[in-house]
Amino acid sequence: MPMVILGLLTSISFLYMIAPSIRKFFAGGVCKTNVQLPGKVVVVTGANTGIGKETARELARRGARVYIACRDVLKGESAASEIRANTKNYQVLVRKLDLSDTKSIRAFAEGFLAEEKQLHILINNAGVMMCPYSKTADGFETHLGVNHLGHFLLTHLLLERLKESAPARVVNLSSVVHIAGKIHFHDLQGEKCYNRGLAYCHSKLANVLFTRELAKRLQGTGVTTYAVHPGIVHSELVRHSFLLCLLWRLISPFVKSAREGAQTTLHCALAEGLEPLSGKYFSDCKRTWVSPRARNNKTAERLWDISCELLGIQWK
Repeated sequence: MPMVILGLLTSISFLYMIAPSIRKFFAGGVCKTNVQLPGKVVVVTGANTGIGKETARELARRGARVYIACRDVLKGESAASEIRANTKNYQVLVRKLDLSDTKSIRAFAEGFLAEEKQLHILINNAGVMMCPYSKTADGFETHLGVNHLGHFLLTHLLLERLKESAPARVVNLSSVVHIAGKIHFHDLQGEKCYNRGLAYCHSKLANVLFTRELAKRLQGTGVTTYAVHPGIVHSELVRHSFLLCLLWRLISPFVKSAREGAQTTLHCALAEGLEPLSGKYFSDCKRTWVSPRARNNKTAERLWDISCELLGIQWK
């Protein structure tokens, strides 16, 4: 038995020794475009930490005027200060946005539209994961409310500015776990049956379906949209699950860094010639496979209509 334990410990030690090589292998694609963004305006939700912060940093480095839209303004200011110092771009601004409250979303949009006459890139990056059952300020199940409905409403409110600034892009962060998702129209709020892992999967499927339907409705406007799987990234998303936090500590040497996780977002926001692929799903900086449920046009249309109904908006 001691020999078995010794062998196991030796194997684990070896894996950790070669972890940098393993992580490099799984790091995925890199955004290779040299596009610069002077005069361009960008909004990144949840950019006070993780993938969003690294996305904002790179966009600022390329000269964009970047709005960090986040719930925690103090953390946002700390991130913005770091980005300004790092990039020497002082057009990095922080504005409060709580995606779990439609009043906050409307207040952010109203303030932004009064402040800016252009918007070239909207990156719907923020999200929650594995939350115990709870509801947003408006009574929506938290994963659905924050990950899907919050960004749905934000995009709706900013869309005219995007159209006026065309060519413009909307990038929606989804996940490979959309494969396990399903849109339960009879129980969208999870009141009959709730599993917090599956609730996250359902919301990520909603992101892909929203992107698909949005692209269809934006044809001819000069605004294009893309759904993104960033990869398995070391981030704060797992904070609601003790077991996932523990697992994350164990596997963190093998997963993507936030900077690596931001590459596909940056690719979809910046790469030339992506317009014909509007509405598609990307991973590792290339278009990739989506589940059959994510390709269902009827589901996408129905989800769109119900989302409008829930939010009390008219969006043709």
